[in-house]
Amino acid sequence: MREQALSGHLDSMRKNATGRAAPPPLEFMSEAPLSRPRKRLFIGLVTGTSVLLCLFMLIGWVIPLVGFGNIHPSVPWVTGILLAACILVIAWASLGLVLQISIGRNFWGASRVRGIAIKFFLPVMELLARLFGIRAEEVRRSFIKVNNELTAKQCGRIDPDRILMLLPHCLQRADCPLRLSYTVDACERCGRCPIAGFLALRDAYGARLAIATGGTIARRIVVETRPALILAVACERDLTSGIQDTHPLPVFGILNCRPEGPCRNTVVSLEIMENALRRFARLETLPAAMVCTREKA
Repeated sequence: MREQALSGHLDSMRKNATGRAAPPPLEFMSEAPLSRPRKRLFIGLVTGTSVLLCLFMLIGWVIPLVGFGNIHPSVPWVTGILLAACILVIAWASLGLVLQISIGRNFWGASRVRGIAIKFFLPVMELLARLFGIRAEEVRRSFIKVNNELTAKQCGRIDPDRILMLLPHCLQRADCPLRLSYTVDACERCGRCPIAGFLALRDAYGARLAIATGGTIARRIVVETRPALILAVACERDLTSGIQDTHPLPVFGILNCRPEGPCRNTVVSLEIMENALRRFARLETLPAAMVCTREKA
């Protein structure tokens, strides 16, 4: 009963100003992990990281305060003002990011807040998590979850030809003789890997599709295609670095499944990608049935 009441309370909180219920969050994991990624983990690490950085700056100002005074009486105060400005920026970035995650809406300077947090906080957060025995993969999953929810809330409908489905080359079978990183249309659609399904999604929804063999190639593809939104498939590490590299360009990350280990014959849920396309693509008429379901049939 308690769980039902809590569920009803959350549903009522999700309703927008028009009284209609907000859509549920999009899934992004191709397999169910032992523990689901938690937003509160990311929020806690952001808060802890900002507090630690502010404390270090205060200590760095107090300890040499007397020594700075010997150089010039105004040096300690100038240093203090600079450090206070840095502390305010860190506090503003962390508080702004937490508020943005909580309310899911943009505010003044929100893009810069996310940029500061993504570029500088995440490496420190991983170090802090390691001290508490939390694996880096859990932190990255939490980060991807938060990023995806913010992207889903803040991105409206986008012309499908400005949406890029960016795939890793490890989705292709390792023994396949074709080089799809040059042209994905060279795929013979034999069905041995998920590429044929992604081609069907591209044909049905009109989005762009590309395969990258690494981060450098992925960045080149993004520069050449200039998309408004990227639907990226990768592992935790590559998705996290890709989101960092492309900011402020919105990225919706989808985690792949690695049954044979990293970077070899990976798989991904086509249904998750199609749900993302149906959420973001601006189409006059959506396909009546899920394309990935028809492909399985």
